[in-house]
Amino acid sequence: MLNSICDDCENVDQIILNQVAADGAKCGLTIERGEIVDALSRMIEDDLAKAYILSCWEPAIELQGMPNIEVPEEYFETYFYITEKGMGLHESDKAWWPFDDDGELRPDWRLDATEA
Repeated sequence: MLNSICDDCENVDQIILNQVAADGAKCGLTIERGEIVDALSRMIEDDLAKAYILSCWEPAIELQGMPNIEVPEEYFETYFYITEKGMGLHESDKAWWPFDDDGELRPDWRLDATEA
């Protein structure tokens, strides 16, 4: 999921869910919105990501902790962005990353190999 927030601030319902679910489907996984919210919460706890309120009318507001986004947002306001620590992890050893440079599932990648 870090991959979906490493280039820009992204909203769960607008971008993150679609990207992560599509990547998961390539791996034979079904990923639900609640799993995305839970993972973002853990990433914030581990200082891998931060949450923000973004508006075209006001400056960005960094939120402390995970906001309540259990219900899909009608007006996309809550966004997530990778932290420096998260970027370090994201750019570290890519052996766990299941896709090749063309976005296709690597033939040698196995889900059970990532579980330890």
